[in-house]
Amino acid sequence: MWDKCGVIGIVSTEDVATPIFYGLRALQHRGQESAGISILAEGGAVRTHKALGLVDQAFTSEDLARLSGRLGIGHVRYGTAGGRGVENAQPLSVESVVGTVALAHNGDVVNAPEHRERLKLKGWGFVSENDSEVVVRMLANELAQTHNPVKAIKDLMSKIRGAYCFLFIIGERLFAVRDPLAIKPLVLGEVDGSYIVASETTALDVLGAEYIRDVEPGEILELTPHGFESHSVANEGSTAHCFFEHVYFARSDSVLDGVLVHDARSRIGARLWEESPADVDIVVPVPDSGRAGAQGLAEAADLPYKEALIKNRYVHRTFIMPGQDTRELNVKLKLNPIKRFIEGRRVMLVDDSIVRGTTMRRIVHLLRDAGAKEVHVRITSPPIVSPCYLGIDMHTRDQLVAANHSVDEIRTMIDADSLAFVSLPGLVGALGFSQNSLCLGCVTGAYPVEIPGERLRSQTSLGQFKEAGKVEKKTV
Repeated sequence: MWDKCGVIGIVSTEDVATPIFYGLRALQHRGQESAGISILAEGGAVRTHKALGLVDQAFTSEDLARLSGRLGIGHVRYGTAGGRGVENAQPLSVESVVGTVALAHNGDVVNAPEHRERLKLKGWGFVSENDSEVVVRMLANELAQTHNPVKAIKDLMSKIRGAYCFLFIIGERLFAVRDPLAIKPLVLGEVDGSYIVASETTALDVLGAEYIRDVEPGEILELTPHGFESHSVANEGSTAHCFFEHVYFARSDSVLDGVLVHDARSRIGARLWEESPADVDIVVPVPDSGRAGAQGLAEAADLPYKEALIKNRYVHRTFIMPGQDTRELNVKLKLNPIKRFIEGRRVMLVDDSIVRGTTMRRIVHLLRDAGAKEVHVRITSPPIVSPCYLGIDMHTRDQLVAANHSVDEIRTMIDADSLAFVSLPGLVGALGFSQNSLCLGCVTGAYPVEIPGERLRSQTSLGQFKEAGKVEKKTV
């Protein structure tokens, strides 16, 4: 499983390896475990370089020089299951009847294990432990049946279930695919005749590209240097955008499905103050994803906003670090309190979520050790009570403190003077979507796709596709 990763694909009349490299750096927050680029070289060969570590650690200027070509895809990985070696880094590639197929994937295909076992019984071998290899091999098999990439992708989509954005190099063509519920973000942009698809608009911004639109639910886009052609598979008009992208994972300056992340977080903070005020002196965010929420709360409360926890920029995000021991040991290295702001004051601490609770307890103690008179914790997501099967590293209820404890019990565990989470209606209203258009499985226990043993929300199976035909064709 690959979960929250970052992907980018570019088709151009110029070499694309360097733009992909910079696009991946703009998406670095989405994955810090490995990075990779696949390029369609002159003559039709697909060349790939991937390595463990951050983007600027995985590539040298010599590596980029060897990746010469005008079509390519890139990936940064946040892995939560399977091995963590370079064999699980992306892009992944296999051979097919129409040439090499390379894949960069953001998301989880929840029925991939079923397909893996079925294919193993037929004699197929796998070299990695992830769902992405299952997907790319299934696509190669579909291509053997039809030789038509669009039909093969549609046939693949009818068989898989979950949350995904795929970028495929198929032969000498580039395709971008978004799942029919648009759970994962994917955007389309253009600059100087280059067409770009990426997980977030931040990648477009760094490349100076103009945002065209979001990739539609169930859409298959083929990109060329002359434009793009769109095909789609419909699913009764439902969506299930991941709310956690807006609350935590996306960069604050990204626009997801028409909503600026910073504005959404600010509105959640204001709603949180309306729902759960307290007698405090200052509002302090947990950087980085707590900032906009804390600003919105402070403005609504007419309270001073203080950046009283200073982040070490060279320590990575603790939530996506493998291993609880590593996460806990990095809290003090990651955050340092400014005592002059905190000492003797009643602090309202704002963060995006409480998953396990151990990190928040350590942050509360940092503030108390710095002289805080009181610490009141406010969280810009509802309590996370159920596992996420579609993109966050929260796979079992045993990991989730809110699944087994009341709010007051959690308050005691983290040693806060008070604790409040935004309500579900408050969250939904602040995001500006209808509740039925969001994936809220981790806070409601009802999921937008079929997951064995879990409740399914109202829409039909993702396997029940209807052909929607061509949606759009643009050439320049």
